Amino acid sequence: MVWQIYDALIEGIPGDLMVDELICGNHYAYVRSGDGAGITGLSHCETRKPMFSKNLHDATLQDVAICIKSWNFVEASVGLAAINAYYNHPRVARANGVIFSDNQRVEDRIFDPFIMSQNDVRGKKVAVVGHFPHLESLFEPISDFSLIEWDPEEGDYPISASEYIIPECDYVYLSYISVINKTLPRILELSKNAGRVTMVGPGTPLAPVLFDYGVGDLSGFMIKDNLRAFRVAAGAERVRMFSTGQKVSFKKGDRKSVLHEEVHGI
Repeated sequence: MVWQIYDALIEGIPGDLMVDELICGNHYAYVRSGDGAGITGLSHCETRKPMFSKNLHDATLQDVAICIKSWNFVEASVGLAAINAYYNHPRVARANGVIFSDNQRVEDRIFDPFIMSQNDVRGKKVAVVGHFPHLESLFEPISDFSLIEWDPEEGDYPISASEYIIPECDYVYLSYISVINKTLPRILELSKNAGRVTMVGPGTPLAPVLFDYGVGDLSGFMIKDNLRAFRVAAGAERVRMFSTGQKVSFKKGDRKSVLHEEVHGI
């Protein structure tokens, strides 16, 4: 399934949607199409030349989404932001079964995957791929916990340890960065025996097709204030990106079976 996941994400985006705004700042990539906007944190790796030399502004959203397949990870970050501009659009997300409030301010702790699953992981073997705030204090005291990192710090396991640790785990949590750096297919393959696999972070696509490949829970982010998100991505406003929208949790059981036209009619 090496490229199947990526092709499925791209092909699910309607071909007539255009990119109206695109920013690649110091910390975030931001893409807007109509009234739908998506972001990702930037993965700073440009060892390869970009796939595209053409102007991505005014390109189709699907064309920009193809950047997710780039081995230039800055360009791939832009591609994931384009994917999120579609799937994380509130109307599309709701049509797909994502449950969320229309209020501008919602308590983020309600949808924090690590807080929500503390009872589930108690006494279990847990692997988390990627660093998240306060993670060690939440999981380490109550579970057999392993933290795996692409750029490991003291106490972390290197990414190569995934081959040994993940197949034995009951629960696996992985950062959306795995989509950008292309480790996602292998991590999902290694996670086949896990009771639940959760993708976490503001760049997580709320795309139901990910459930077909072994993800059970998408813990992502939905932009509700496009203008402010634009300013944050551009570095013009120094606040947390989470202040521009709402964290959401989309579980496999929430998925709706709806007509193609209903989901894509944004």
